[in-house]
Amino acid sequence: MRTKWSMKSKRVTKRLAVLSMSALMVAALAACGGTSTPPTAEEAGKYEVTPGDPFSAYKDEITVTMGRVTTANPKLPAGDTYENNAYTRLVKDTFNAQITDQFEANGEDYSRQVSLAIASGELPDMMRVDSKDELKELVDNDLIEDLTAIYDQYATDNIKQMYDSYDGRALENATIDGRLMGLPATSLDSAPTMVWVRQDWLDLLGIQLDADGDGAISLNEVEQTALEFLKRDPGQSGNPVGIPFVNTMNTTDYNGSAYTMLGVASTEGAFPQYWMNGEDGKIVYGSTTEETKKMLGTMADWFKNGIIDPQFGTRTFDDITALYANGQSGIAFGPWHIPDWGLISAKQMDKNAKFSAYTLEDADGKVNVAHANPSNQFIVVRKGYEHPELAVKILNLFYDKLANDKDAATTMPEAAKYQETGVDGSTRPFNIEVNSATSLLDDYSDVVRGIKGEISLDEVRTTESKNNIGSIKTYLSDMDTDDVTAWSKYHSRINGVGLIDKLTQENKFVWMTPAFSGTTPSMKQTWANLTKLEQESFIKIITGSEPLDYFDTFVSNWKKQGGDQVIQEIEDEITSKQ
Repeated sequence: MRTKWSMKSKRVTKRLAVLSMSALMVAALAACGGTSTPPTAEEAGKYEVTPGDPFSAYKDEITVTMGRVTTANPKLPAGDTYENNAYTRLVKDTFNAQITDQFEANGEDYSRQVSLAIASGELPDMMRVDSKDELKELVDNDLIEDLTAIYDQYATDNIKQMYDSYDGRALENATIDGRLMGLPATSLDSAPTMVWVRQDWLDLLGIQLDADGDGAISLNEVEQTALEFLKRDPGQSGNPVGIPFVNTMNTTDYNGSAYTMLGVASTEGAFPQYWMNGEDGKIVYGSTTEETKKMLGTMADWFKNGIIDPQFGTRTFDDITALYANGQSGIAFGPWHIPDWGLISAKQMDKNAKFSAYTLEDADGKVNVAHANPSNQFIVVRKGYEHPELAVKILNLFYDKLANDKDAATTMPEAAKYQETGVDGSTRPFNIEVNSATSLLDDYSDVVRGIKGEISLDEVRTTESKNNIGSIKTYLSDMDTDDVTAWSKYHSRINGVGLIDKLTQENKFVWMTPAFSGTTPSMKQTWANLTKLEQESFIKIITGSEPLDYFDTFVSNWKKQGGDQVIQEIEDEITSKQ
């Protein structure tokens, strides 16, 4: 039975102030619901066939409501939905637990749904939150379960080993006041943003990129290629468009780096939105440095010369993806896996589409990259949900059992078929990734050796890699194949991860270790406005509505409007831990 929880903090009240009138009405109704005493984890165990077992089913069918993060192109088979698919049916069959979705949304819509849920107190039993701020807010308002004991009791050894491979940083990120308040996603320390370029267009126009074959190209090479694509329209769209970027421009989440300008920034040694140690040992915000100013100068020049999409700042994420599908743009910035869910749209519309992956090098021929925050996404469980241990069980099922069962085709055939056919991972109950710190390159090694026949499929560590080997072999046997899954797996694993492996082995990366990755007290009041100030200022500079020197005004305003206070709090926190 669902339980309503009363609102308790000024923080929640502040959220309400910025939400729509409809949200206010929902919140008001919820506030009348009162509170109840949640059952303990031990009480929840009474309902299990084998209490305490990581994969134990429930004696009687239970229900769980979820907030689901969706994607525009999940590639679900006909008739399947986010709420009723092979993965949700696997949860039902394994645990006798029926999933229903309280809400489904993508991108900013999902963020709004989470805000509404928090503000109203009407949380689904489980959902993903995408920042430490939201996790703290839920804790401050006593809205979510403490998972400390449940994790210790129910998580499998493999799950624990994966989290431990981050030297404690992943679980620490989800721990508040000594309590594990969410199940963190993991973010691999993998690579800088890549540049994906239509190889079939390069071939058609006789353009040779990366002549030395080191996998890294210069900004000038990107510029000249973009200009050639605009002038000669190899996609024959009749309306070629320059490189599209999202209006958020920057992120510290490598997996969320699609269509950002982090790759451009790296060539100047700029790390916007990262907290760094300055030469004097003081904390510096990466978006306020001279290196970032130079990066904005480059972006402004690009916009002026048409190298950047003229509608920069106004397009949605899906609008940008459509530009690749329509053959209007052939250069994309993004992570290694962007072929699986973004660039695949180009292949679906044009069977000749092929992409090559590069990184951008600085003036010294090095590739600058920042160590990733080990986690910035968390699965949380509503306070009072009768079976909080189910969250850990679902984690066990998808990120241990399904991932590692070499007989999954027999033991979990429907789910295994999803993996084989490239159904998007967002269709799992939790749209997160949980992997060991070295898993990306470990899996790549398995895939390459499997393709070469150096190891058998039985020796491949994960079901996913096993499926990828089959898909990549299919692509290699016919590179003009209509099999879009085979196409995407080849591009993401061989071109994408293959480049990361090559650059790692050749010691091409220059790593920057962030000085801080959390939040501070004053951020709760100021960070949204500071982020908005940054985004609007950067867009003005890039589009030419303000000159480059307006950057100095931005920095001054940023400091006055709370930035200096945030820096002081970070320095105080770092000092307190020493």
